[in-house]
Amino acid sequence: MSGGVDSAVAAARAVEAGHDVVGVHLALSRMPGTLRTGSRGCCTIEDSRDAWRACDVLGIPYYVWDFSERFKEDVVQDFIDEYAAGRTPNPCMRCNERIKFAALLEKAIALGFDAVCTGHYAKVIEDADGNRELHRAADWAKDQSYVLGVLTHEQLKHSMFPLADTPSKAEVRAEAERRGLSVANKPDSHDICFIPDGDTAGWLAEKIEMTTGDIVDETGAKVGEHPGANAFTVGQRRGLKLGTPAADGKPRFVLEIRPKENKVVVGPGALLAIDEIRGIKVSWAGLPITEVETGAEFDCYAQVRAHGDPVPATARMEPATDGTGASRLVVRLVSPLRGVAPGQTVVLYQGSRVLGQATIDTARSLQRAAL
Repeated sequence: MSGGVDSAVAAARAVEAGHDVVGVHLALSRMPGTLRTGSRGCCTIEDSRDAWRACDVLGIPYYVWDFSERFKEDVVQDFIDEYAAGRTPNPCMRCNERIKFAALLEKAIALGFDAVCTGHYAKVIEDADGNRELHRAADWAKDQSYVLGVLTHEQLKHSMFPLADTPSKAEVRAEAERRGLSVANKPDSHDICFIPDGDTAGWLAEKIEMTTGDIVDETGAKVGEHPGANAFTVGQRRGLKLGTPAADGKPRFVLEIRPKENKVVVGPGALLAIDEIRGIKVSWAGLPITEVETGAEFDCYAQVRAHGDPVPATARMEPATDGTGASRLVVRLVSPLRGVAPGQTVVLYQGSRVLGQATIDTARSLQRAAL
């Protein structure tokens, strides 16, 4: 229970359905002030109190489980390491993968619980053979299946999402009001919870050694200097402070970060259009489809941001050629996606079903490759 309205209503519905429910809030930091305050994160001191009040209204036990060390290593340090390597990570994806549906689920199963129930907007459906599949929620505007794309077949067996068929967030808030839950009108959380003031670049500057270097254009010509390549992200336009304007006078964007060379590559917005994605750390949400096993190409839709639009694509698994034994996911986009960065997650869909996900290793622009 994060302390928000979604998890409170999810718990209420689980109780109403006759389940034996225990509310658990995750303590993710032992240092007050290191997580967001003012109901802007998801695991603050204020949130823990809101979760306790909801459990009190529902008449269920309430516990706080300390996962601060695991969170620090698996989410916060991973975030720092990925930026240090010039990639753009998704900390909420890592939190779902390594905390809520790994550490939390492992402890819950060890204590004899059957499932972890959350307030995510997503749906679990069983096929004719009883195998579980992950699908989009009824309300696509609030759908959170993207950040759950890391769940495995085994984890889906022990996952419950009571808000799956809810047509809108407004209905969830109205239900919370009827049930007397004080979080009925609490604002949604959108920020990275472990960056107190929301200044990601400033926070990273304290964690990663920044060294000044060159900003170059797509031809390799120097057009400016940067205070540290790790502070930039692909697609960024503001804050570049370029000394040499573009010949056409149009804005330039970050196309690539090269941490080994300590360079930032910029260019016109058209070169942000990505045609092919190669992914590593591949996992499948439920049993993989037949084509995954055979290596055949299959049609799908690819989504690279939690609230981004899925685009038509074809995908296939490519056997490892580097001696690691780890296959790669190759996704060719029918409609190019703009500003895709290594480190982001690509999630594949067929219809409403989540097939699986991969961490983006490389993103290729045919137009840029032709230069």
